[in-house]
Amino acid sequence: MRARFPFGLTLLAALAFALLCGLGVWQVQRMQWKNGLIARAEAAAAALPEAPAYVFGADDPEFSKVSLICPGLATAPFVELRSIHDGQPGVRLISACRHPGYGQTLLIDRGFVAAGISARPPVSASGTPVQLVAEVRGTPAPGPMALPPEGSHFFARDNAAMADALGLTEPVAPWTLYALTSSNPEWRALQPSAPPAAFSNNHFGYALTWFGLALALVGFYIVLLRRKLSLKQPRPASEA
Repeated sequence: MRARFPFGLTLLAALAFALLCGLGVWQVQRMQWKNGLIARAEAAAAALPEAPAYVFGADDPEFSKVSLICPGLATAPFVELRSIHDGQPGVRLISACRHPGYGQTLLIDRGFVAAGISARPPVSASGTPVQLVAEVRGTPAPGPMALPPEGSHFFARDNAAMADALGLTEPVAPWTLYALTSSNPEWRALQPSAPPAAFSNNHFGYALTWFGLALALVGFYIVLLRRKLSLKQPRPASEA
């Protein structure tokens, strides 16, 4: 009796093999994207600051440095965002900035204040210009587990909600600008800084895992196929 070829098993194995190879290729693509992102962040860190029109005119301004003027920033209203800096709890102060000649209102993260410091910068109406260098970062939407704000105190970064809390009626840019120079240099408790651009790049290992599973599947299929066909081979007449 001639053994039947296992078409169903072969089809399932082929689909699984294609899926595993597809996941491996996707991880390779992710690795290339992440390498490009890391290179861009490193290049931006070493670059000189540019004007807002140039920076925000780019396709993707993230990690760029921008030099801008914020009238009245030293005494501008602010909201507080719970944060940790160098392992120390505290808050970050976020204010609005209207750079002359630039249409959109920008949210400026003025820096970190440690939890043990109760003093805050003064708040009053002023048009005194503040020259600032800042780093542009994207602002992802808060996660589903983020706590809602309590007045001007925030537990997750949310540009729209912060703009409402600051009483802004015009739309704000979808970016956060982290001050690299202080809006209040006389008040040393304020620490301007941008969070480190830390990227986990484990995609090469993930790609090897998926391709390895694909090869293991091929080996398992060959062994199973040979066993299945050999079991259905008729015994020689001499053995009968």
